[in-house]
Amino acid sequence: MDRQPDLPAAAVTAAETIGEALGAVRLRIGRTVRDLLAGDAPVVRDLTEPVVGDPGLFGPDSVTWRIHSDGSMLVGGIRSLLVQMLHPLAMAGVAEHSDYRRHPERRLARTSQYVALTTFGTTEQADEAFAMVERAHRHVHGVAPDGRPYSANDPHLIAWVHHAEVDSFLRAYRRYGATTLTDADADRYVDEMAVVCERLGGETPARSVAELDAWMHAIRPELGGNEQSRDAARWLMLAPLPMAARPAYAVLAPAAVGLLPAWMRRELRLPLVESLDPVLVRPAARAVLRTLSWAIEGALAEDLATTAPAA
Repeated sequence: MDRQPDLPAAAVTAAETIGEALGAVRLRIGRTVRDLLAGDAPVVRDLTEPVVGDPGLFGPDSVTWRIHSDGSMLVGGIRSLLVQMLHPLAMAGVAEHSDYRRHPERRLARTSQYVALTTFGTTEQADEAFAMVERAHRHVHGVAPDGRPYSANDPHLIAWVHHAEVDSFLRAYRRYGATTLTDADADRYVDEMAVVCERLGGETPARSVAELDAWMHAIRPELGGNEQSRDAARWLMLAPLPMAARPAYAVLAPAAVGLLPAWMRRELRLPLVESLDPVLVRPAARAVLRTLSWAIEGALAEDLATTAPAA
């Protein structure tokens, strides 16, 4: 009579097999997302290790590090792009000088690397990133469809982009972030991020949530959708990303739209079934962000272990 298999041993073997398969899936997803966000750029800083040397503009105890290392930045980044489209002069610069339609992955990687360097890099790395943006902006000027001249180095437009980003990242973290953000933390984040606007040569930036809200309210008469912005918004909702990234993006893009006020959605002609947002979109987005964060952490750990110098 054949001996029955050792069930505990078989169970251990099965668990190991499942664990290996799960690890492989985690690594594949994580590398796909990391390649999409950062291209072949190296990791700016290992956030799991104590900071040695120059901590950069913010440092590990800052609210900026806390927010910018969270998966909610994926939603905040999409929202920020949608908000920025509403300024006709800023939109004209993107429409007439950007290659985002032909190479969306390049634009995404450049933007992600800029945020990583200015947030987590040394002060020197941050300053180099600011200088790179300033050089790129020198060539971005022209005349918008409404006949007004524009320049990407206009202090007012720099401040607009800055405040649109800070407002978007903050709102995304408060809805989808891993921890609860107090009002004091939110004020501190706006204050910390003011240095970015200053170093880029923008107008005087907001330094509290109240000032940020007031700034966004004051600029509203300048904002509005037009053919360029609506066309770009439609493109962004259906961005031709790699197939592996599209299911997640199909959840995160509506989550970003759900963070827009109704008037912005109307100006960009972006539909939203408001009754479905809290019961369908938000839970799905939280699940996707948890999965992507888990996968990216695994890929980063693998990459750092591979590139670490031998003891």
